[in-house]
Amino acid sequence: MKVSENCKKIIKEFEGCKLIAYVCPSGKWTIGYGHTGSDVYYGLKIKQGLANKLLDQDLLARSRDVSNLLKIAVSQNQFDALVSLEFNIGYGNFKNSSILRCVNAGDFKKAAWHFYHENQGTQKLEDKYKGCWVFDSYKKVLPGLVRRRKVERDLFIL
Repeated sequence: MKVSENCKKIIKEFEGCKLIAYVCPSGKWTIGYGHTGSDVYYGLKIKQGLANKLLDQDLLARSRDVSNLLKIAVSQNQFDALVSLEFNIGYGNFKNSSILRCVNAGDFKKAAWHFYHENQGTQKLEDKYKGCWVFDSYKKVLPGLVRRRKVERDLFIL
């Protein structure tokens, strides 16, 4: 499958576009719409056209990754949500995620729950969102990731 404009829109909204390389919350050099890799380094500057091209290349690679890991058919919205998630958390984390396990088992309701849920009866944010992909590398909840997971979950269940 290929991603739709819905997926691209989510990634553009949440990643934003930075034309000067920066270190993202997970400690990786990043540029454009969340592009990482050995081609990104301190001081790198790019133009908008290259940022768009890198996003298209990254989405093609992420789409292949997700397609290769899926054992069952999914809807376009589910695929888009999964690609957005994999784009954000990385291949290894996605490959071993409970979300992917639930999808491949055909349990879409449980997969949607793993995208985003709130554990009730707790005051601490870290406990409230335990089990969701909303934490930075220091185990702190990032509000932007909370919003992103909600958007991805909502797309997944459409």
